[in-house]
Amino acid sequence: MDKNLDIQIEEALKAYLASGVEDQVDYQKFYLYSIVTHSTAIEGSTVTEIENQLLFDEGIAAKGRSLTEQMMNVDLKDAYLHAFKMAAENPTYTPKLLQQLSALVMRRTGSEYSTIAGKFDSSKGELRLCNVSAGIGGRSYLAYNKVPQAVEGFCKWLNDAIAKVDRNDVAACYRLSFETHFLLVTIHPWVDGNGRTTRLVMNMIQRQLGLVPSIVRKEDKGEYIQSLVDSREHEDSTITQDTMLRHHISNLNRRVLQYQEHDGVNEGQSINNDGVNIENDGVKRLNKTLQRVYEAIANKPEIVSAELMSILNISESTVTRSTRELKKLGFIKREGSDKTGRWKVLI
Repeated sequence: MDKNLDIQIEEALKAYLASGVEDQVDYQKFYLYSIVTHSTAIEGSTVTEIENQLLFDEGIAAKGRSLTEQMMNVDLKDAYLHAFKMAAENPTYTPKLLQQLSALVMRRTGSEYSTIAGKFDSSKGELRLCNVSAGIGGRSYLAYNKVPQAVEGFCKWLNDAIAKVDRNDVAACYRLSFETHFLLVTIHPWVDGNGRTTRLVMNMIQRQLGLVPSIVRKEDKGEYIQSLVDSREHEDSTITQDTMLRHHISNLNRRVLQYQEHDGVNEGQSINNDGVNIENDGVKRLNKTLQRVYEAIANKPEIVSAELMSILNISESTVTRSTRELKKLGFIKREGSDKTGRWKVLI
């Protein structure tokens, strides 16, 4: 378990909430659309956020997209609206509730199955009556006849964990939600829709605990899936927890910087670690890329190159060139090693 991430998520969430980014008109709605778009993209949907906005708000179908993937997005959006409403009521998690959520997720894209063990309908959220594996040559999930008991045990664990978690401990609450996702997707209760449904449950718990829901971005799909595989292979769920914490920290920081760049912070201003605007005429003379790199470093001196690349959507060579130029101009300097050190803002 990376304890540094526990500190970073506290700082990132504090900065995010203080930035005012959530005060934008319809921000919560569009944030939900982003969650939905990325979750379905992980499962192969090619519908974009803009196309989903038109589909959800205007009923305009996306050209060139299959009906199945568009219905997948509509169903997941409706499932989230239902789940977030339930989250406000501090629900008790039961197998029946989980099946209801799965039924909403699979409402229009689920199917009936006939197996040796009997018939079941994934559009109704019914538990699978067949064995499944994680892709060709992949490790088999829990035998179907053990799934009901495993789901019962999972619900008992989850209700106990939610009751005991310190809701003032942001990192502990996020880790609980990520652990929930890992445990449930490892049981793999359904024949289809496990990823979407278990991420939905994860986000539902985050809302229930007063957190900003996390987004598993399609750009992070490979690392996300590999973390689940590694956690199963090593029987260590903290691998998944650390990966998802790191991604969520980057997403929160990215959204704050985007908001500051376009709306929240005037050109030539930067943000210190307390969220205070720092007016600096020298910054105004920098080009836009150098300004963005400088502001990111001023906001988070311990930031690393990979995070700058992710947040600012720039290449590694651009990060290297920009930090070298900022050091040459006397705006920043490096204290300690590239791996464990931090930046010091000089201007």
